[in-house]
Amino acid sequence: MKMMGKRNRKQASIAPQVVSLRGFNQIETAESLRIRRAVSERKKRSRGRGRDKRKILFPSDLMIEILTRLPAKSLMRFKCVSKQWSSFISGPYFTKLFLTATRQQAPRLFLSLAEEKGDENILLSSSTSPPNNTCFVVSQDLTIQKLPSLFYFNGLHGLICLSFTYREACVYNSTTGQLLRLPSINNSNMPQRRTTRYYIGHDPVSDQYKILCTIANFSGDLENMKSEHWVLLLEAGGVGGSWKKVESYHPHAPTSLGRSINGPVVHYLAWLDFHTCAVVSFDIRSEVFTTVPVPQPQEGVRSAAEMKASLVEYCGKIAVFDNSCLIDKGSVDIWVLEDAGKKEWSNKTLLLQPCQRHLVDGILLIIKGTTRDGKVILAPWKMRSRFYILFYDMHSNELTKIEIKGVPKLWFDKEDCCYDFKFMDESESNICFKSI
Repeated sequence: MKMMGKRNRKQASIAPQVVSLRGFNQIETAESLRIRRAVSERKKRSRGRGRDKRKILFPSDLMIEILTRLPAKSLMRFKCVSKQWSSFISGPYFTKLFLTATRQQAPRLFLSLAEEKGDENILLSSSTSPPNNTCFVVSQDLTIQKLPSLFYFNGLHGLICLSFTYREACVYNSTTGQLLRLPSINNSNMPQRRTTRYYIGHDPVSDQYKILCTIANFSGDLENMKSEHWVLLLEAGGVGGSWKKVESYHPHAPTSLGRSINGPVVHYLAWLDFHTCAVVSFDIRSEVFTTVPVPQPQEGVRSAAEMKASLVEYCGKIAVFDNSCLIDKGSVDIWVLEDAGKKEWSNKTLLLQPCQRHLVDGILLIIKGTTRDGKVILAPWKMRSRFYILFYDMHSNELTKIEIKGVPKLWFDKEDCCYDFKFMDESESNICFKSI
């Protein structure tokens, strides 16, 4: 019994130790689980922080404000940050904000020089901020290698359409520096001797850019008039399909640059015959032409051989600016298209101030559109050693002389030198082309 008692006491004394060990093991196991969970959570947080470092957040309001103030080339680089940034920068919301900011800056001048009978050409541009209001300096060389001479170019929203012959044309993105060769129009029935004009239009609703090509053939007195019209869709990465032929009920010969005013319509001046001038409008969205003849002046019948006119923008409307009498009388005629549907026009004649007649005496001037604030741009037919252009304010009836500096001297010595130029904002287009 005593032995049994001792054994029981031993078991009793051991039992608490066993229970104690089991409790310790249970406590250790719970603590290990807590530690393992803590370590796991720490690793997750660490991985999360790593992802946060790699993850680029969507631009905040402050970032957006900063981005709108950056040069266009910097924005093109920021599109590589992430898919979200690329989508945002290319989207219509940011594009509208960026356009508003860039329109507050001075526009850039793009100037092309070429040999009329040679292959040498050069494309220059000014900085975004001219030294003063009376001078532009074309200090940036944007010459595109391995291209034939540039004779004519048109532009819209930072895209410049360069045409060389009746067969060749391309679109140059002044923001990205990319060049897109346009396909040839192989199904045209027009003869070799013809007049070809390219116009860029933009539909703000669908955000689509299209190229309109007008091809005309006629005799010297504008008889036997024939014309064809083709449309090409521009897309990110290139062109969307091939040229599509569209019909026009009035064959015509285009004479001027295209104008787009707050919408998807391209306007240009054209001759229907030797004595009938008209404003031709092409709706980029519906791909439909409309033609509105320009009224004849009261003093006589206007002819294609005598009229020196082009389309300008006047108080937000399309107008015909006729400077045929600028040299002789110091006067210009302005025909404003008040209502295209009703074919209603208004007319006014402006007389140049006598103290400014010396700026136009004996100088043949051509019309190159209007500035952002509505001034008509006039340029000498031939480029002189002191190259300049004129801004004509149709409201105050004043001329301002603008010098163009930075043109290489060798171009003034060329007898067959021809030039063309265009004022555009630094960047209004984020469309990107594939390399060609």
